[in-house]
Amino acid sequence: MLKEHPKGLLVAFFSNMGERFGFYTMMAILVLFLQAKYGLTESQAGGYYSWFYFGIYALALIGGILADATRKYKFVILMGIIIMFAGYVVMAIPGNPLAITLTGLFTIALGNGLFKGNLQAVVGQMYDDPRYSKVRDSAFMIFYMGINIGAFFAPFVATGIRNWFLRTQGFEHDGSLPAMCHAYTNGTLEDLTAFQSLADKVSGKAVTDLAAFANDYINAFARGYNYAFGIAAGAMIVSMLVYIIFNKLLPSVDKVVAKDKNETGKAKGNVVSFLLAAGLMVTTSVIFYVAMKDLALGMAVGLFVGFVAMMFQISTKEERPRVTSLLLVFIVVIFFWMSFHQNGLTLTFFARDYTVKEVGAFTNIFFNLESILAFIGSIAGVVLLFNKKSSNKLIGGAMALVFGGMTYYFVSGFSTSNPIAPEVFQSFNPLFIVSLTFPVMAVFTWLRSKNLEPSTPKKIGIGMFIAALGFLVVLVASLGLISPHELQYVENGVTKYNPVPDSSRVIPYWLISGYLILTIAELFLSPMGLSFVSKVAPARFQGLMQGGWLLATAVGNKFLFIGSDFWGKLDLWQLWSIFIVCCVLSAIFIFSIMKRLESATK
Repeated sequence: MLKEHPKGLLVAFFSNMGERFGFYTMMAILVLFLQAKYGLTESQAGGYYSWFYFGIYALALIGGILADATRKYKFVILMGIIIMFAGYVVMAIPGNPLAITLTGLFTIALGNGLFKGNLQAVVGQMYDDPRYSKVRDSAFMIFYMGINIGAFFAPFVATGIRNWFLRTQGFEHDGSLPAMCHAYTNGTLEDLTAFQSLADKVSGKAVTDLAAFANDYINAFARGYNYAFGIAAGAMIVSMLVYIIFNKLLPSVDKVVAKDKNETGKAKGNVVSFLLAAGLMVTTSVIFYVAMKDLALGMAVGLFVGFVAMMFQISTKEERPRVTSLLLVFIVVIFFWMSFHQNGLTLTFFARDYTVKEVGAFTNIFFNLESILAFIGSIAGVVLLFNKKSSNKLIGGAMALVFGGMTYYFVSGFSTSNPIAPEVFQSFNPLFIVSLTFPVMAVFTWLRSKNLEPSTPKKIGIGMFIAALGFLVVLVASLGLISPHELQYVENGVTKYNPVPDSSRVIPYWLISGYLILTIAELFLSPMGLSFVSKVAPARFQGLMQGGWLLATAVGNKFLFIGSDFWGKLDLWQLWSIFIVCCVLSAIFIFSIMKRLESATK
């Protein structure tokens, strides 16, 4: 399948895979690290989390402007890698105050802004070549798979390092304890019964000095996360080496310049356009701040409105239909990522607070890195057994036998009750991406052979409907569960805890099924969206429009606070209903403008 693609795709694939491994190592633990280290509430941690996610994507505008202006796409990408590495080093240093941690996060976001959008633009440039244009959608799916190979391993590595360091300090992991430790230290924990019980359990002995335990557990918990951030820094070094050694295989700037000559018209009224865009940005920011008392949200929405206004002004008459189509898709992207990226926020809270803490031997296959790799190998072997080529049948039989035996070995070694970490649930999304990319590509290829393949915009619309179905599964799982505000509440100035009993928690397959469906939705939307941008964007705006896609993603991530803010105010089914409605309405909107979008791709 890769024979149809230029060699440069693999360079982008592996460079992105290393960077994404580092990024998702951090994202798997970031919100929990902020809570554990600094004693933040879900709402406070969610605010920093959404702001960081906003910066990750919003700063891609700077990267796009720099690359488009200088035509030094590959150099800007390299600078992004170096800056990200510096940010991860800051995050890896134990004992940093919150201000230094936030500085490290900003540094990572800035580097990512230089890296991410421009690497996507370079991938699109490769497929401007008529020899490869027909496989553009497939190329972005393969590229996207690289993202998720790195993301799959990240949660296992992050939690493994944290748990290892906890054990070196004489502790086991329990996600409920950091909040209790902070409450005890602050003098707001009234009922010590549950705290004492958990302290004894994770220490393996009776704890007589709860104050010392609380301080030691918080420090060990947070330092374990710091070491995980160090692994992310190491991943950036690998990504840098791959990129430096093989970047010659990526397209030259000359091809982009040549294409620019075919564009009709020039940008006009740049100063006036900038002033108008800036005015709209400020006005929108003020309106949102006054209405919602959220300056950060106002700035995010204002920046997007300013970007839309600027693009309308600087695009020519010939470019405007394509630019308009892209901007309409960007609006839909906001609502998708606002919903989808709850996987690192409210869905992680759900995994922590409502999903069983221990699983049986078979289920533990999927929460242990060695066993899940063996299981994947055995499944791959079975698939090859049904391949028409006899050589593949032989390899498949050997793989099924060897990896199946390894899977049995691991399962037989597991106990009947195996603890699981809530962070590991985030590995399922990238696992499903990697597993489903080629099957979905095969389906699209088959449909294309029958002249039935949906257009790229239709794939995006279908993806939004599928995303709604994913949240519907989680909604069904949540029926009958107590509300989040009943888990932790303040009464007469005293924080009280009412954790869900182990007997009332749901099995992990509910959440895994939700992630599976959301992953299918992501495959229909995210790589297809990147392909759509690269296909439709005017050549002189390649970097900028990729930045616009990421800016829309950033605004969606800034709206993540909806999940964390409502977490302690609504019943669970009401919370998930918000995201279902957003996804359905976005899908309806996409299909209502389908003719306009499809005409832009011709």
